[in-house]
Amino acid sequence: MALVMGREALNEFLGRAFPQVAGQVRVESLDEARLTARLAVDDQHLRPGGTVSGPAMFALADVTIYLAILARIGEVALAVTTNASIDFMRKPQAGRDLLADCRILKLGRALAVGEVLIRSEGAEEPVARCSMTYSIPPKR
Repeated sequence: MALVMGREALNEFLGRAFPQVAGQVRVESLDEARLTARLAVDDQHLRPGGTVSGPAMFALADVTIYLAILARIGEVALAVTTNASIDFMRKPQAGRDLLADCRILKLGRALAVGEVLIRSEGAEEPVARCSMTYSIPPKR
């Protein structure tokens, strides 16, 4: 499916609509098959033991899938997560940002399904895998 929003437009939207994550998460790359987002990991994302917390990885996955959907349908701020499943597979590498690679598996009028693989920057092995379903509000 063709893209209706580019990388810069998505990052600008994120800063405007979700200032709580602006500056922490940004779209790194985007094409018709995939979107990659980066979480700039800092102390607020860590749990004891110096690893990135599960809630931080979940938030990265959620934002990444949301942005991948918006890249295809445009600014729909009220699209919401209706189902989520995440597998934490290995400990993220200390002191490295996280990269989330997203593919949209299905994009319908009312529902979208996406999958994200999260990895530490510079590593090939994923630290988490997440699938989510989003509800897209009807056009009015």
